[in-house]
Amino acid sequence: MTAPEAPALAPDLELGLRRLKLRAMRSLAPDLLASAKVQRWAPEELLRTLVEAEIAARDAAGEALRRRQAAFPVAKNLEEFKVAESSVPVASFDYLASLEWIAAAENLVLVGPPGTGKSHLLIGLGEAAIKAGKRVRYFAAASLVESLYRGLADNSVGRLIESLLRADLVIVDELGFAPLDDVGSQLLFRFVAAAYERRSLGIASHWPFEEWGRFLPEHSTAVALLDRLLHHSITVVTSGDSFRMKEARTRGGGPPSTL
Repeated sequence: MTAPEAPALAPDLELGLRRLKLRAMRSLAPDLLASAKVQRWAPEELLRTLVEAEIAARDAAGEALRRRQAAFPVAKNLEEFKVAESSVPVASFDYLASLEWIAAAENLVLVGPPGTGKSHLLIGLGEAAIKAGKRVRYFAAASLVESLYRGLADNSVGRLIESLLRADLVIVDELGFAPLDDVGSQLLFRFVAAAYERRSLGIASHWPFEEWGRFLPEHSTAVALLDRLLHHSITVVTSGDSFRMKEARTRGGGPPSTL
């Protein structure tokens, strides 16, 4: 036999919960009221259960919204990051995973060859920050500069930068994959300067610092940008074989490893 359906809420209670936007309470209240009556719950037990359900539902909805706003290109987490197989020092990984650097408005700068875990680590940290209630935005460097370029047309670059810096952490991945012209370099510098000592940036590039002139045409811009990025930063240099190539070889594809 199926359990009888719980009676609907009284219309005035339904309307009140709707007006207060207590969606989870409104959804769960009929069943919980029926259970409370049968099991003789204390009034505070019923109230506590309803309040906890509403809080949990709002927390889940807020986390889902922050994840959509972050716009990660793929789903990654720190639990899947193979610290022991990477070149990231365990002490550095533990500090980054604590998220204390975000609270301190420090930057994370990852430099190393493609496939050495930079993007995975950045996105994993971003996901951890979202779960901790922080706001995150992800950009490939080229996409960020393109967005800033569009702001030049209506003189909205400043407003756009301020909007981006409402996030607690802004991730700029793949910096240096495409060279920037003078205007793009200045826009990127303007963004980094605006974030300086206010918000945390997570940066990944496959170019070592001494070669950033390859994609930043003005030496003075490159120096000023690095000065602000590295002043309050955790810098991790990754190395080793590409994780993607390792996995391809394991599956029987990809080029053979070199001796």
